[in-house]
Amino acid sequence: MDITELTARLRATVPDANLQAQSPPAVPELSLWLLAEDFHRGPLPHDVAAAVMGRPAYWSFCWASGQALARWILDHPERVAGRTVLDFGAGSGVAGIAAALAGARRVIACDNDDDALLACRCNAELNGVRMEYLADLHAAPDCDLVLVADVLYDAINRPLMDDLLARFPDVLLADSRVRPESLTDWSQFDAVEADTIPDLDESPMYRCVRFYRPQDRPHTGD
Repeated sequence: MDITELTARLRATVPDANLQAQSPPAVPELSLWLLAEDFHRGPLPHDVAAAVMGRPAYWSFCWASGQALARWILDHPERVAGRTVLDFGAGSGVAGIAAALAGARRVIACDNDDDALLACRCNAELNGVRMEYLADLHAAPDCDLVLVADVLYDAINRPLMDDLLARFPDVLLADSRVRPESLTDWSQFDAVEADTIPDLDESPMYRCVRFYRPQDRPHTGD
């Protein structure tokens, strides 16, 4: 596990930042290498702010929807047990790690950010689980289930959801950034409150995580 390399990549964006193994409160069964709680919360120098915008270390946070989806998976292991699972836009890998812990036969973390894939590797090793790693969605094998959390914050990602629905038989979506009525091909089936870790003091509206499944497709009971 090259946590030294992962820390170096974080510091390429945020100098003097540290990573700390932390257990998100909603999923104490697992741990992640996340930005240490002592990170600088005030205004950033111009060059650091530019680096953050250009190469955001989003993988160093456990975002609310990822944490909530991981909790849901651990509470519903029958949805992943024995299945091939793709964690799309994996970030820290929290949802994929939860799937592995819940008995998935095969877990593939997919993210187009090399730093995020390194974070997934380090976090998988931290939790003693095996995952595979993929940068290109088009290279993904057939999968029984796709997990998607915290990818709709940018409208440019919305067409990717159509790609997922067209290719894979079962998709679980967790999101706190868009209104349910804008997801016309999806049905909401649950909602929970969750925070991003470390805490970003986000608006309460971003702490309501909604769970969706594709409309007009058979599914096992949620």
